[in-house]
Amino acid sequence: MQSVTLEFRTEDLVLLGLIPSGLFAKYEEVELLETLRLEQGWRLQLLRVRRKGPLRSPAELERESRRIRADYGFESFELVERRPRTRDYIVLVRQRNPERLRRLLSLAGGEVSPTAPFRISEEKVVASFRGEEKALRRVLHRLDREEFPYRVLRASGRTYPAEAGVTLLTPLQAEMLARAWVLGYYAVPRRITLTRMAEQTGRSAPALGKILRRAEGRLVVRWLSAEGPVPEGEPRPRAEPAP
Repeated sequence: MQSVTLEFRTEDLVLLGLIPSGLFAKYEEVELLETLRLEQGWRLQLLRVRRKGPLRSPAELERESRRIRADYGFESFELVERRPRTRDYIVLVRQRNPERLRRLLSLAGGEVSPTAPFRISEEKVVASFRGEEKALRRVLHRLDREEFPYRVLRASGRTYPAEAGVTLLTPLQAEMLARAWVLGYYAVPRRITLTRMAEQTGRSAPALGKILRRAEGRLVVRWLSAEGPVPEGEPRPRAEPAP
């Protein structure tokens, strides 16, 4: 069994329907404590949810349970524990899986499961998974092919190339990056504009620009991670998160 910890932008997961929109209007953080059941169509999970303000009473939560289920897409919602000092609820929730997640679960073939640490904040999601190496690699390669932005924070075994430290280029990114180099997009001065190159590839300029920026970002982070310690007295460059 291998494990991998990934980092996503929360806004990307909201757009895909994996995180309810509006969740962080009232809450600071969600932590997955345990997955009790994970099927292709639904999941049953124990969560720690930190509220921004004072906690509601059990009676108030009971009265609002219908609205809570509707707002956050829960099929069922059960309060297990209140922790007023830390403003945390421990809740047991059952949710239907959106189509994107169902496809990934089908690809994993029941051989991958979420594990700790798994935390969701307003800015980022740190998600860990454990499973058979081949299944984990299949899921990661699907994310790459679909150009879904993420970073590998930790990986055991050969789940992902240890020397990379970040995701590798997708085939599309590698193709567009090579074409941009050959056509002189990176020459000084440039020999071709982004708009002209986009016309030759059959893509819009914004779409092509996004592909190139993601590829450039991954290469920069890989280069920074390979540079080793920064000499004393010099500022350490900061790797930008995956776009």
